[in-house]
Amino acid sequence: MRAGPDLALPPYPRPPPLPFQRSRRAGAQVDREPKPVGPVLRAVGPRLVKDARPAPCSARSLSRLSPAPACPAAHRADPMMRAPGLLAPLLGLGLALRLPGSGAADCGSLGPVDRLAFAPAARAPWLAPRVRAPGPLDPLYGTVRSFLSVVQLNPFPAGLVKTLLNEPASVKVDEVVRYQAGYLVCAVIAGLYLLVLPTAGLCFCCCRRRRRCGGRVKTEHKAMACERGTLMAFLLLTTLVLLIGVVSAFVTNQRVHEQVGPSAAAVPETLLSLRGLFSHVPQELQAVAQQFSLPQERVLKELDGVGVSIGSVIHTQLRSTVYQALASVHSLGQALQVSVDHLRALNATSVELLEGQQDLEPAVRERREHLLALLQEPSCRGCAEALSQARALELGANFSQMPAMDDVLHQLKGVPEANFSSMVQEENSTFNSLPLLAALQTADMVRELKKAMAQEPGGLRTLAEAFPAWEAASRWSRALEEVEESSRPYLKEVQRYEKYRWIMGCVLCSVVLLVVVCNLLGLNLGIWGLSAREDPSHSEAKGEAGARFLMAGVGFSFLFAAPLILLVFATFLVGGNVQTLVCRSWESGELYEFADTPGNLPSSMNLSHLLGLKKDISILLAYQQCREGAALWKVLRLNDSYDLEKHLDISQYTAKLQQELRSLKLEVKNLDLLSPAARRDLKALQSSGLENIRYPGFLVQIQKPVVNTDMEKLAQELQGLAQTQGSAVLGQQLREEAQGLRNLYQEKVLPQQSLTAKLNLSVRALASSAPNLQLETSDVLDKITNLRGELPTWATHILKNESECFLTREMGYFSQYVAWVREEVTQRIATCQPLSGALDNGRVVLCDMMADPWNAFWFCLAWCTFFLIPSIIFAVKTSKYFRPIRKRLNSTSSEETQLFHIPRVTSLKL
Repeated sequence: MRAGPDLALPPYPRPPPLPFQRSRRAGAQVDREPKPVGPVLRAVGPRLVKDARPAPCSARSLSRLSPAPACPAAHRADPMMRAPGLLAPLLGLGLALRLPGSGAADCGSLGPVDRLAFAPAARAPWLAPRVRAPGPLDPLYGTVRSFLSVVQLNPFPAGLVKTLLNEPASVKVDEVVRYQAGYLVCAVIAGLYLLVLPTAGLCFCCCRRRRRCGGRVKTEHKAMACERGTLMAFLLLTTLVLLIGVVSAFVTNQRVHEQVGPSAAAVPETLLSLRGLFSHVPQELQAVAQQFSLPQERVLKELDGVGVSIGSVIHTQLRSTVYQALASVHSLGQALQVSVDHLRALNATSVELLEGQQDLEPAVRERREHLLALLQEPSCRGCAEALSQARALELGANFSQMPAMDDVLHQLKGVPEANFSSMVQEENSTFNSLPLLAALQTADMVRELKKAMAQEPGGLRTLAEAFPAWEAASRWSRALEEVEESSRPYLKEVQRYEKYRWIMGCVLCSVVLLVVVCNLLGLNLGIWGLSAREDPSHSEAKGEAGARFLMAGVGFSFLFAAPLILLVFATFLVGGNVQTLVCRSWESGELYEFADTPGNLPSSMNLSHLLGLKKDISILLAYQQCREGAALWKVLRLNDSYDLEKHLDISQYTAKLQQELRSLKLEVKNLDLLSPAARRDLKALQSSGLENIRYPGFLVQIQKPVVNTDMEKLAQELQGLAQTQGSAVLGQQLREEAQGLRNLYQEKVLPQQSLTAKLNLSVRALASSAPNLQLETSDVLDKITNLRGELPTWATHILKNESECFLTREMGYFSQYVAWVREEVTQRIATCQPLSGALDNGRVVLCDMMADPWNAFWFCLAWCTFFLIPSIIFAVKTSKYFRPIRKRLNSTSSEETQLFHIPRVTSLKL
């Protein structure tokens, strides 16, 4: 084993942090409780004698005092290399405090102003918006709307509606017909359907009684299978289309029925919200004024702890610097202890190596002489290589040539004298007493401020008394209450008639479903009958039953065609006009533009007159403002008759608070960051000359091997030579020499190599740290001395800054109240959102929740109704092929053309 230059040095174990150096969240709110004035390192105990680490750099904590604080890389290095990392923040701190106004605007250490939880004064609840949730029927609704857009191509008939509202008797029929041209075309189509299909059904019935329509195939022919398959495919496709349509009709019919109840219940709820729009305004304003107690009580509460709070802020602002200074002292003391330990270990190891080498040298020399004599004998065969290794068997390193270090050991005798952990604990306890000291010095000022803050501003007492009167409020409230009461019977009737419509829709959808079932059963039975027709013993009953099911579906289709088309057209006429005349113009805003145009509405429907306003207002503008959440304050322009800012002026109330906090003073005692014993220890380290030791002299001897020859390899070679010798005596002697080499290696050479590795660690550690250790010690001593003198100045600067921050914080509570009052009065109290919400919800209920499912229902039902025509045709055509054939084709059957197939005689059952 060799101890060479490639021997890696293990890193020093990183010591744990001191208790006061545990990382905290940057910018966290200052603790309101004072720091304990006592030992803070007691929990760590004796471990701090050897373990310490400076606190992590906090950029936020130094942001007030240094323009560009940085976390030095030295904090992450070896313990003996950490001390210079404090120089940059300490120097930056001193420079920042000499800059006028630096850090005065940063109040992050106090934390953000707490949000006061004001109780909402507005009693009128906002009307929750109704929204139809997206669903699988949305594509169907879009298709129906597109269809209605094709049916009704005319724009909103403003002239026709104006005439209808103002002079109903003068409405011209031709204008109505011109506007409803698309619906008239659909009415003509429905009329033709109503006339043609029942007539065709009657004719078909008569024809069937004479056995001339829908009979059976009389003669089998070659193309019959192709015709039959084509007809069955078309019938199946038509039936599937009918099935999809009737399922959709069932779903939309149920959706309409489910939406009627909630829609009817929304009417009283909307009217109740509108009633709340005009009531309780004076009580709401009084409640707003009473909530001034929230910021008032918060300020009084925080004044009780203003001393501790500002003291804690000063403590927090200086904490990073002071703790880092204390940590640097502790880290440098630890580096001192580590260096002294390495130096003493280096000295002890050198002595052991020198003593061990003195014992090793005669043993190696004796072993070398024996080997040379034995290997040089003429009878030794193949011993040349072993002889060359034996000649090199001598000592490599000369530990007596290692440099002396007695002077350095003498200088550091008795070091360290001070207990750095105890010293840091004492200084830290003194520093943590700052919050209690600040609380004692501000007690009198707090009592005077609390007396001034207990009053209430005069402007808030008259906030509700001077608010404009609301003459029309009671009149509108009574009117809305009467409308609500009178609407309840009508809503019940609507629900009752909706039940009848739902039953009729279910019945007619069931009829279409019955036709679908008949078609499917007829197809299944017919196909079954066809597959069994080649069997001589089969019965034609299955095919006949399939044909009868198909004819039953045809009969149901003819029978219920008239009710279906009547229901489709009736619901289409109502739902289509609601969508095209009302919903489309409502969604596009044409209805509001129509109402804003002078002369369109009769005088009895003039909104400004109904509200008792002197000026006309735009319905569209009022709706847009209400939709944005504006209050009647903005919509009715009440700011011209009421000066709200005059009642919210509290500058005279807060003048005393500003004056006292800006004149606050605080005396801070100086901190002694370094005890005399610790200073003597650092001075001894500074003048010890530790860096002058010639460490390369140690490394030269360490890099040499203890013995130049690999003794284990030589012993193995001797063992091999012993087995190849012709003389048993010579072989035995070689084995004994091999064993002697092994014993010598294990007993004396291997311990020397271990001591060499240990010496290597100490030498390399001291060689890497000693050159800079003296400079670091000088820098820390200088900066600690400067810091002791600057701490009172820094504390005064932080006190002024934090007093302004505390004042800003307390004024922030009053600002929150003023802003909240302004927002409540101008945006929330008497908000007209229920009005716009009622209009929006009315559109959603009428158009999205009622009209869309309604129109989708008649669309799906019309879909099924018109697809009954191809269903009838294909069912009649297909049923003929399911009945027995009178004459079968015998000569062209595929069965007869097959090899070795004996034709069967088929029976014909009529």
